[in-house]
Amino acid sequence: MSENTGAMPSRKYAWYTVILLTLVYVNSFVDRYILGLLVGPIKADLGLSDTQIGLLLGPAFAIFYVTMGIPLGWLADRKPRTIIVGIGATLWSLATAASGLAKSFTHLFIARICVGVGEATISPCALSIIGDSFPAKERGKPVAFYSAAVSIGAGIASLVGATIIGWSRTVDNLSFPFVGEVAPWQFAFLVVGLVGIPFAFLLFTLKEPARQETQGLTQHSKDGKAGIKDAFGFMWRNKSLYLGFVGLVCIMTTVAYSQTWMPVTFERTWGWAPEKFALLNGLALIIIGPITVNLSGWWSDKLSAKGKADAPVSIVVTGALIMIPLSFLGPLLPNPYLAFATLMLGTTGIAMISAAAPTALLNITPGEIRGQVVAVYFLIISLTGLVLGPMTVGLLNDLVLGESGARYSVAIVPLLYGLPVLLLGRKSIKAYRQHVNRQSS
Repeated sequence: MSENTGAMPSRKYAWYTVILLTLVYVNSFVDRYILGLLVGPIKADLGLSDTQIGLLLGPAFAIFYVTMGIPLGWLADRKPRTIIVGIGATLWSLATAASGLAKSFTHLFIARICVGVGEATISPCALSIIGDSFPAKERGKPVAFYSAAVSIGAGIASLVGATIIGWSRTVDNLSFPFVGEVAPWQFAFLVVGLVGIPFAFLLFTLKEPARQETQGLTQHSKDGKAGIKDAFGFMWRNKSLYLGFVGLVCIMTTVAYSQTWMPVTFERTWGWAPEKFALLNGLALIIIGPITVNLSGWWSDKLSAKGKADAPVSIVVTGALIMIPLSFLGPLLPNPYLAFATLMLGTTGIAMISAAAPTALLNITPGEIRGQVVAVYFLIISLTGLVLGPMTVGLLNDLVLGESGARYSVAIVPLLYGLPVLLLGRKSIKAYRQHVNRQSS
């Protein structure tokens, strides 16, 4: 990475940018996860099957999230990223609110698609901005801080879900001017969606940082800027660098999204009320997630400062070795509290991967194609996770194991998809390590 194209922002402003982007990312995950915690009342009101719920939890969100990702990444490498993500945050917030007006599976499916379109803007823009705001050896902490939004957002969604579910048992449907009568679960979507609007507006005020670490990858571009062919060409030439750790991240997203079935699993297996699981899960995620990801970022920067250039990918591998066995074992344990504790330990592996993988990606990707490469990365890991995770559990429930077998369906996912990737990805991980160590020497 040979050329710097402009001065980085001050450290203070760079961290302000990271904090704002993280708050917006938290909001996006609340919007994304709230659905999984309201499965019971949604199924009852709309008369849905487990397969339809699986479609709403995964493919409905994934369809346009992944198809819009690459065009939006292309825009992020050419146009002001702060404006793009501001528009996206406004869209997904309004679409989440619209989910609260849904009266049928079709209406809710379309609303979730629109949420996916808006959220496709966040990470290609945000990670590109963060990458251009910090030197390579100091990216671990800000990227990890940003990645903490995943667990914080999921935790807040759990707490909101617990509150709404408990509240719904004590109140009837609500009535509002212009909206009409809404169920408590619909009210939750309306509130969560509208809360995101002020954060979206703040994004429009951010200063756009200069693009850093460029390599002049413009051979397929007429306007002097790297295009989609340049991005794909670079990734193809360096595919051995990307395959291994991206494969492990795909397993992480598959396992994480399959666990959107956990409130239902604990209810069907051990009789836990959904609000009980949601409360405990929310508190655990808000504590475990931020601590783990920020420690992972600190660890990554510390190792990098000592000359271990492959530190981020080493953390990804460690996280996978924690996540896969514990995510398999947890649902199979006989005691719900022991099962929950084991799953939370597995969450530390998920958090480690979430924190370190974007840094591993940024450190091998030139600045002028970062938006597009990050978009492709999120397309792959999101499509894999959103489709395979929730849908595998839903189909196993409906076609093989039945509703009472949900614990076994969830337990199958990490082994079914995780073991092959661990075995096949070793060569690619080795190639990544050799490349970054050679680059830093």
